[in-house]
Amino acid sequence: MPKLIGKAVRVVEHEGLAIDECVGNVSTNEDILSIAHVTVSKPTDEPWLTLHYDEWLCVRKGVMELLSEDAESGEQSTLKVNAGETAFVAKGERFRPVLSTPDTEYIAICSPAFKPERCIREEGDVSDVSAKLKELHQSDEPKSRTSGIPGEKYDDVDILYHMCQKTLWEKCVASGDAYFPPTFEKDGMFTHATAVPARLVETGNHFYTDVKGDWICLQLSRFALQKLGITTVFEEAKPVGDIDDNDHWDWVCPHIYGGIPTSVKGVVTKTFDIQREEGTGKFLSIEGLTDV
Repeated sequence: MPKLIGKAVRVVEHEGLAIDECVGNVSTNEDILSIAHVTVSKPTDEPWLTLHYDEWLCVRKGVMELLSEDAESGEQSTLKVNAGETAFVAKGERFRPVLSTPDTEYIAICSPAFKPERCIREEGDVSDVSAKLKELHQSDEPKSRTSGIPGEKYDDVDILYHMCQKTLWEKCVASGDAYFPPTFEKDGMFTHATAVPARLVETGNHFYTDVKGDWICLQLSRFALQKLGITTVFEEAKPVGDIDDNDHWDWVCPHIYGGIPTSVKGVVTKTFDIQREEGTGKFLSIEGLTDV
């Protein structure tokens, strides 16, 4: 059911530059993605930036220029982005936005969400823009990790996802036994899961590329598990076997403290095939889930 998750917050208003965050760490307490509406009323530019997130820049009005520099030759080039066009800046790229056309508007989408520490600005003294952004992203208490679920209302979360080896799952289904992942005991007697399917491919590539064979993704009902006495706890990301959790994952994950019953109707509501790259074992997509 559609629901409101927040309201746009003006995070920058300085010398003709205004940024309204619609989704993100300030407006919706959302760290997996941020969306901002930027308006420029008079010519302005930014210092050189290096991002620790992917960014899409969708120009709605006016013109934006993106300066970049060849790392070896030092030669600069300019990408002109006109109204109706979208540019992509990959994580780790160094570039400089120039907004020389008044009345320019664009949408900035960042994944993971924008944070001041994820945007390295090559400026001498700290600008008013940087100071304001840093202030808005700070609090007296350390910010809790985010699940990526709008509103952080864990009690309302029913649908969970777990990726597993197809042969292990089918063996349990055939016998009627509950499924337990191979590292269940070593991990702390729980089954890893997520409520945010967009994370599954990255998770697979961090933990499971060395595990050969076909994989599938199970869609589970947390409420159905709960009726069977199987508890799900939302807590920080944890290692899988001998592989540590990724340090940059600022996530809260649902951990299922038990196995997954295979013979109880309503626990597993859907099954998705996972596409992998032959040879490397890289996870590419989950049919019908991450490729739609």
